[in-house]
Amino acid sequence: MPQMSRQDPLIEHHTVDYVPLSERHGKARDLFTLWFSTNIAPLPIVTGAMVAQVFHLNLIWGLLAIALGHLLGGIVIALASAQGPRMGIPQMVQSRGQFGRYGALLIVFFAALIYIGFFISNIVLAGKSIVGIVPSVPVPASILIGALSATAIGVIGYRFIHTLNRIGTWVMGSALLAGFVYIFAHDLPADFLTRGGFNAAGWLATVSLGVIWQISFSPYTSDYSRYLPADIGITRPFIATYLGATLGTILSFAFGLVAALATPEGTEAMVAVKQATGALGPILMVLFLLNIISHNALNLYGAVLSIITSIQTFASRWTPSIKVRVVLSGVILAGCCVVALGASADFIAQFIGLILALLLVLVPWASINLIDFYIIKRGVYDIASIFQADGGVYGRFNLHAIVAYFIGIIVQLPFANTSLYVGPWANLVEGADLSWLVGLVVTCPLYYCLATRKQTQKVRAVRLGYSD
Repeated sequence: MPQMSRQDPLIEHHTVDYVPLSERHGKARDLFTLWFSTNIAPLPIVTGAMVAQVFHLNLIWGLLAIALGHLLGGIVIALASAQGPRMGIPQMVQSRGQFGRYGALLIVFFAALIYIGFFISNIVLAGKSIVGIVPSVPVPASILIGALSATAIGVIGYRFIHTLNRIGTWVMGSALLAGFVYIFAHDLPADFLTRGGFNAAGWLATVSLGVIWQISFSPYTSDYSRYLPADIGITRPFIATYLGATLGTILSFAFGLVAALATPEGTEAMVAVKQATGALGPILMVLFLLNIISHNALNLYGAVLSIITSIQTFASRWTPSIKVRVVLSGVILAGCCVVALGASADFIAQFIGLILALLLVLVPWASINLIDFYIIKRGVYDIASIFQADGGVYGRFNLHAIVAYFIGIIVQLPFANTSLYVGPWANLVEGADLSWLVGLVVTCPLYYCLATRKQTQKVRAVRLGYSD
């Protein structure tokens, strides 16, 4: 198995180009630590608290719904991640093999927008966390500190991100377990096990939330597995990603649920964490801050790669250097800081609502990506064609994928339940956004039928003697 030499630079020099076999390194377990550590953060903990505070489930039913949702959704992120070692290119570049060179631009644009949205939201959250820990630091300075720290990690790139998350797995995992122990070692409210109950709407909403949470990572998972040796196979990256992503999020969601039930009803989620963990609270807040910054580097890294992919679409002979990645990181940093510094008090809630609405475009993309890779092409792509000006064997546009993609979005709209748009059938199950399920059920078979239709016609023509 190829290993990194001591001469290899700390700062990653690849951008959206193919990673040669001679430069492949690492082990599948790196994917476990990356996705486990990444998901132990305030946002999933706050979301887990919603299970009791918004969906009114009790501890047992809440834990079952959390586990089921993430275990189902984790299949998507793990299947996407396992593509990286085989392809050796970022996830969005790979989309050219499904949508065509120019056809992939739309999903690349949406992906970049989602990354930037999460980056802005997280630097605002990091700024507020810094002020909460050190009140004397002004909010603008706190936002800049959080943004610059995440940018530095994102610029250094792949190796540093993996290294931080290997450390973070032990630190954050231990801290979270210590928090659980502290909560259960002290007196719990009399209604800890009985507060809430079972209701179908809340249970399905929690399951859906878990599925959507995992799918939201799928556009950039193979970005962090593309350096692994090509002979590592599919199974090991799949298992490592699946276990890391699902265990990390289930633990964080569960921690938020437990903290909410361990404090008086109506207590704000992060305040509940501080109250429930006592002396450990301040330590957890510092660790959560560090994790926000580390996780936000992934958003910046993904945004930069998506923008480079868009530009490189129109300049096939251009191989972007590390300088391009640094410059783009700086531009994104500056723009995002301007937005973050002018953000209103409810900015995070509004922006997360926008981003969750945009997830409607990810479900059909994920469906097409997985069907194409695992069933139609079985992991065999012409990498040279992906970088050719005319798209090579994949062409400039693949109408089969584009048609399936837009139909996949359209069929979700009547069932959508987002802050921007509520469909006429959104409340079939009150509070639960089931549009993702409709998107998967329609897009998967539709794309398979469209993509294999031409092949079927060719085979039929050969049998009838109409083809050479």
